[in-house]
Amino acid sequence: MTDERDEADLSDEEILDMEGPAVEVQGLVSAFDENVVHNGLDLTVERGEVLGVVGGSGTGKSVLLNTIIGLRQPQGGTVSVFGQELQHASKRSWSAIERCWGVLFQQGALFSNLTVRENVAAPMFEHTRLPKKEIFELADLKIALAGLLPGAGDLKPAELSGGMRKRAGLARALALDPELLFLDEPTAGLDPIAAAAFDELIKDLSDSLDLTVFMITHDLDTLYEITDRVAVLADGKVVATAPVHELELSDHPWIREYFLGPRGRAAAGKRKQDA
Repeated sequence: MTDERDEADLSDEEILDMEGPAVEVQGLVSAFDENVVHNGLDLTVERGEVLGVVGGSGTGKSVLLNTIIGLRQPQGGTVSVFGQELQHASKRSWSAIERCWGVLFQQGALFSNLTVRENVAAPMFEHTRLPKKEIFELADLKIALAGLLPGAGDLKPAELSGGMRKRAGLARALALDPELLFLDEPTAGLDPIAAAAFDELIKDLSDSLDLTVFMITHDLDTLYEITDRVAVLADGKVVATAPVHELELSDHPWIREYFLGPRGRAAAGKRKQDA
């Protein structure tokens, strides 16, 4: 960084590169003892795109997500978010990065002893100095933005259905108006109608808020409906990154089985009918 001012005096926009790729992973190595999960994995998430991430069991999809958001240290390689290499990011840079992303974990990861409103407000209490009244008003706006009905903010997570918990987790992920949204199996456990509604919500939010979305999913309907590109994990690397219709032409065995198997053909056929 060439700015001569103290980093503490810089704005988030001055610390982060908001023009280049949202995420860049280069040469990532992830291992558990002797089990190497990623071996030289490269991945770029472009700003403004919805990127789906797929792969067979054991290919390290969640490991990749956890590494990108700093919950796991890699054994090799680099991870950069908005131009900041995470392994060498200062405390101030980390704070700026965390304000620019939101995460929806597979089970929602809501605090069970807090109401939905309090869960959504938690990131704002941590990262802003807004008055309490304003924070809770903003929390109610995020709850509505996530498609929850009035009154949902007063409920505890145990009182919510699976679909409502997903939306509550999404509302919390949106609390700080992030540029980058991470979703871990967002439609897992939802019935087809609820899954389709959640897909539509993500698509609408991505378009209206200009979000960059990194999404792990096994849902073929989701991949066909809302992704711009799909990254395929296999053999310890990203073996392909392309729009779904291009992946259908791949000669990689796992990709062919996944996208050209019975479920893949059904999802593709549904997409063509809708078009």
